[in-house]
Amino acid sequence: MGSIITTGRNPPQYLLLLPEKGGAPDKYAEIKTAITSIYHENQGRYGYRRITMELHNQGYTINHKTVQRLMKELHIKCMVRMKKYRSYKGEVGKIAPNIIQRDFKAKSQI
Repeated sequence: MGSIITTGRNPPQYLLLLPEKGGAPDKYAEIKTAITSIYHENQGRYGYRRITMELHNQGYTINHKTVQRLMKELHIKCMVRMKKYRSYKGEVGKIAPNIIQRDFKAKSQI
């Protein structure tokens, strides 16, 4: 009876089909270029949701999770503009009318 001798060092066959190893062609190559062009047209302000909507407007049928994964592979990340802090609130509240005509000014400094 013949036996199969394996060393445990042979890579599984699916590893040979990976695009990095020169196997199957990249099926998202066209969409990747569209994603990068949309991203750069909008100065990096679009995230995966808005890019997905723009791809749908251009006629591509693609899931938002796929767009998110492709953006991660391309090292593309949305840059959110920080809002400047403004503490000024203007005239807060209402000033009551001076009905009894009181003088609220100090006569001398203490």
